[in-house]
Amino acid sequence: MLKRVDIVGNPNIGVFILATDDLAIVPYNLLDEKIDVIKETLDVDVVKSSISGCSLIGSLAVANSNGMVVSPHVLDREIEQFKELGINVATVPGQYTALGNIVAANDKGAIVSPFLSKEAIHVIEETLDVNVESTSMVGSDIIGSLIQVTNKGFLISSQAVKSEINFAQEVFGVEGDIGTVGRGISLVGACSIANSNGAIVAKDSTGPEMARVEEALGFLDDDF
Repeated sequence: MLKRVDIVGNPNIGVFILATDDLAIVPYNLLDEKIDVIKETLDVDVVKSSISGCSLIGSLAVANSNGMVVSPHVLDREIEQFKELGINVATVPGQYTALGNIVAANDKGAIVSPFLSKEAIHVIEETLDVNVESTSMVGSDIIGSLIQVTNKGFLISSQAVKSEINFAQEVFGVEGDIGTVGRGISLVGACSIANSNGAIVAKDSTGPEMARVEEALGFLDDDF
């Protein structure tokens, strides 16, 4: 299922919300009607939480079906909540806390910013149980903001070149394409949430943008 909805009052849906094939983690103050949209579109359970006492969950964490890596400043009570949910969670060492902005991952692979340390990359590899590749893309280090990836496909910034698309396909093990959301926003990871069941994009996304999202994330063959 694919929807364009105003979830958080601005296009940066992916900054506030973290989604996997099984679960979506949302801020405590998210309205119940918005939570219902997420449940229906992504076909997941929804849990209210925070990371480091902050509502920017999608920026401060990355998750797949195997686990979740979070900012080193995560609170003990938050760690306990995630563990009670059965999530394999680990903190990533280092000074870079906005993991969601600098890491893109599915169940098959991850691409991370080149300034992450070997120790940080090791934690990501072990927790998410994926091969990790480190590189810049489209001249930027904010990999997580530039890519929306699921276990069915990926959408990458419209500024990506063919070699970068091919590289992402090799790492993630799925096909994908370039695109924008929200009338030309190339930070597609920051302005969408998605899993294998569906996607929610910025409310102002156009028809052609929606069509590209649907194709890139592998929903064209789904019977909605």
